[in-house]
Amino acid sequence: MQNFIPGNPDYKNSIAEKMKANHFMNFIGFKTTLVQPGLIEGNLTILKEHTQQIGFLHGGVIATLVDLVAGFAAFTLVKPGDHVVTVEMKVVYLNPGIGQTAFAKGYVIKAGNRLHFSESEIWVNNNGIDTLIAKGYATFAVIDLLI
Repeated sequence: MQNFIPGNPDYKNSIAEKMKANHFMNFIGFKTTLVQPGLIEGNLTILKEHTQQIGFLHGGVIATLVDLVAGFAAFTLVKPGDHVVTVEMKVVYLNPGIGQTAFAKGYVIKAGNRLHFSESEIWVNNNGIDTLIAKGYATFAVIDLLI
């Protein structure tokens, strides 16, 4: 993992404000546990509303976690006033999401002037056993909404 320098010295407060305003993230109950330049980690307590018809964590929830942690990891590196938006994303589903808690980790692998490239891992804990259930890859455009 690279040592990135945040574009905004107050990135932690900026991230906290963005997360507070992210209604969908709050609706599903995702909580961050670590915020560092280029890195975001967090947890989701898996509820029945997060599962599909046979009880696995729904693929859409997994994709949402990929987008959240990878995107906010990218956001930690932009300058004040800039934002990031998802340009493309790929999710590889490796194992069924069976468990009580999901852990998501997103990290930037390359930060450019206009594009940031991130990866993510989604794990599920089932009775004390952690299983990697998905890997994600995403590209984010850095945008200035004042343009």
